[in-house]
Amino acid sequence: MSARTKARKRALDILYAADVRQIPVSEALAAEAARAVSEPQRESSWLYARDIVDGVIDHQAEIDETIETYAQGWTLARMPAVDRGLLRIAVWEIMFNDEVPASVAISEAVEAAGLLSTDDSSGFVNGVLGKIAQSV
Repeated sequence: MSARTKARKRALDILYAADVRQIPVSEALAAEAARAVSEPQRESSWLYARDIVDGVIDHQAEIDETIETYAQGWTLARMPAVDRGLLRIAVWEIMFNDEVPASVAISEAVEAAGLLSTDDSSGFVNGVLGKIAQSV
């Protein structure tokens, strides 16, 4: 597993924890930052995970609006928490991170959805992200 894949998983863990515990993402990020200090061997995944989460925090309103626009008939509240997190990460990468090709962001999110969420999630995530990538 690549360092960026591990970082995306770590970012998902932070977003998911904040979502499920109904706390600000910044609070979940601070808790993970404190834990990261004691895990220097995971530093490479931590740095990109922090970039992702900071990016989602900075652009959350725009990211969420984009997701709801292209997830026709689905509100964020109706989506599984894992799907919300995966979509937020991938949309941030597509819209705000020029270092990651849209196809990579989509592929990573779809693969994670297949492993971590519902049977229908990978198709749903692929469809939404495909429409978003075509529009930007």
